[in-house]
Amino acid sequence: MGAYILVSVLILITCVLLALVVLVQNSKGGGLASNFASSNQFMGVRKTADFLEKTTWTLAIVLLVLSLSSIFVIPRNQSVVRSTDTELRQIINEQTPVQDFQAPPTE
Repeated sequence: MGAYILVSVLILITCVLLALVVLVQNSKGGGLASNFASSNQFMGVRKTADFLEKTTWTLAIVLLVLSLSSIFVIPRNQSVVRSTDTELRQIINEQTPVQDFQAPPTE
């Protein structure tokens, strides 16, 4: 159960970060990169856009891996499955069998 909660929290954090990074970008080449157009900046406009694109791809891959790995940590209660299966088998066995349909004789 602990691993399931951990993976769920990591997926939630990744989704929030991915949404924030995507919202910072601008589809027309602006976004965060256009706000730092001064000549004395640490990173250039293109470097900021490259960083945001790499961050987007990295977070998307992390989200994919976490989603696929969540399959292995989902808690499964086998006793509930077995009791439900047993109850269904009992109901099926208690049903009266359907009589074979016989066509009326043809003349």
